[in-house]
Amino acid sequence: MAAEGGHAMLVALVVADPIAYARYREAMAPILAAHGGSFRHDFVVAEALRGADARSNRVFTLVFPDRAAKERFFADEGYRAARAAFFEPAVSHTEILAEFTLPPAPAPTHE
Repeated sequence: MAAEGGHAMLVALVVADPIAYARYREAMAPILAAHGGSFRHDFVVAEALRGADARSNRVFTLVFPDRAAKERFFADEGYRAARAAFFEPAVSHTEILAEFTLPPAPAPTHE
C-alpha cells in the first residue's frame, strides 16, 4: 500500500502510561488495518531536544491509502471507543508534526 503512495501523518506524543498506551495500540491495530492504514515508522524517543512539548517520547508515521481513508479511520466508532478507553488516559500531549502525500513508488526497471 505505502509503496503506491498515499497519505501520511507524522505524530509526536507524550506517553505518560506505557501500559495503557500498549492496550490502545492493541485495540486500534485491527481497526487501522481495516481502513488500509499502517505504521510505517515507530520510535520510542530517549531525549527530545526541541518541540512543543520537550517530554515527547514517541514519534511515528501513520500511512493510509488516501486522505479519505484516514478520515474514515478517525471517525470509526470502534476507534473512538479505543481512543477514549486507552489513549486519552495514557497520552498527555499529542502533536501532529506534518501531514503529506507520499509519492508513488518509481516503476521497476528491467535490465
